[in-house]
Amino acid sequence: MIRPDAPPPARFNAARHCLAENARLRPDKTALIMAGAEGGAFHLTFAEADRAVRGIAAGFLALGLRRGDRVMIRMGNEADYVLVYFGALAAGLVALPSSPQLTPAEAAFLMENSGAAVVVTGAGHRLDPAESAGRIVFGPSEIAAMKRAEPVADYADTAADDPATLVYTSGTTSRPKGVLHAHRAIWGRRPMHAHWLGLTEADVMLHAGTMNWTYTLGVGITDPWSCGATSVLYDGPRDPAVWPALIARHGATLFAAVPSLYRQILKYADLSAHDLSRLRHGCTAGEALPAELLDAWTAATGKPLYEALGMSEISTYVSSGPTIPVKPGSPGKPQPGRRVAILPVDGPNEPLPEGETGLLAIHRTEPGLMLGYWNRPEEEAIVLRGEWFAGGDLASLDGDGYLWFHGRNDDLMNALGYRVSPNEVEGVVGGHPSVAEVGVAELAVRADLKVIAAFIVLKPGETADGASILAWCGERLAAYKCPREVRFLDALPRTANGKVQRKRLADQPVVA
Repeated sequence: MIRPDAPPPARFNAARHCLAENARLRPDKTALIMAGAEGGAFHLTFAEADRAVRGIAAGFLALGLRRGDRVMIRMGNEADYVLVYFGALAAGLVALPSSPQLTPAEAAFLMENSGAAVVVTGAGHRLDPAESAGRIVFGPSEIAAMKRAEPVADYADTAADDPATLVYTSGTTSRPKGVLHAHRAIWGRRPMHAHWLGLTEADVMLHAGTMNWTYTLGVGITDPWSCGATSVLYDGPRDPAVWPALIARHGATLFAAVPSLYRQILKYADLSAHDLSRLRHGCTAGEALPAELLDAWTAATGKPLYEALGMSEISTYVSSGPTIPVKPGSPGKPQPGRRVAILPVDGPNEPLPEGETGLLAIHRTEPGLMLGYWNRPEEEAIVLRGEWFAGGDLASLDGDGYLWFHGRNDDLMNALGYRVSPNEVEGVVGGHPSVAEVGVAELAVRADLKVIAAFIVLKPGETADGASILAWCGERLAAYKCPREVRFLDALPRTANGKVQRKRLADQPVVA
């Protein structure tokens, strides 16, 4: 048996790793279920997925594309998104997942910045000629023809270090930056399978995210297929009450989402109306898991909830899970085999002792680590600290080896000269009995003055009482960490994947 932390083979293709062996050993097993509204679903076996992916690869190569050319995917949650993504990898090309919610200007920036040779669109996502800028554009009819065409005989003979995926994430400038990953990134996910997800061939993974997100592409599709398990995704209306029904209908043994969706399920869904007996545990990432939400979910379902911490540059590498007991408030420990350290924000690249807060770093020998930032050498230089990669997360390690997340180094607030983590303040405010959701950010109250503000969504039936919130914080936080302003909102601004957008909090209409 290969150790989860063993290095990848020198020759390695990520698409072959996920599909070829499954197509041989379990051809008729369901690989993907695309669940729709009102009970409809599309099923794809491993043999069908393997055949379609190799057909799409052949279609790409027939265009004369060369190794490393970029293929931008501009589609919604549909099965062809998955097949085109793996088809690009199978051909030795670089897949560029993108969101269908991008504006024409945002999409044009990604095409131009990446130098995409091909743009693949889904149903309802046509590009006008100006947006595509003369690039080859494929739509649903071309994809269908490629899937039926004569497939390539085998997956591209790529090296483990060859580029495979280019994902765009927020940069330190006003424009997103491209994170370039190698084929070995999929191999580097192996420690997650046992230590966070508890994933085996027998599992059915239901993921609540959209396909353009690396959390969905990884945990929702790549990880199940790496293990021969079944993936379930959803393309219907985003109603929180639908998820328990999908868990029951498809016999999901694992469910993955962001913490805010677990909260919404508890608030809006009738858990008792659905059979969740096959569900073993839930998995969560993307934002910090409040201890009270962990308790509420466990009490309501009787199922564990395992958290993980990661980023686009390396995915998840710190977690709780079947082998790592949960410690409320902490995302867990570095997974076995990961080399993790806490480095000074400023100063030498020597790991700090336990209990001290600094930059969370992972060793650059980690196979899941990115190749680099696309054409952004200045930003790449910032995160490379000798033999370590430090992406800007602030954290500390306690005496038991558990990690405590203190927010982003560039997301910290400045209060009276002190640096304050919004995560810490949100954790305290979120514990108030009347608070359903909270986001914390700096608020400009004068041209020359910013203060910490708490933006709160109340639980049903609760009354807005800012003084009570401030008193609660005063008993639990140092004075300089306490919010000076409290605003009550109907909802927090979130991304399509449910993450709170702190920079938009101050612009939201206040509840009267």
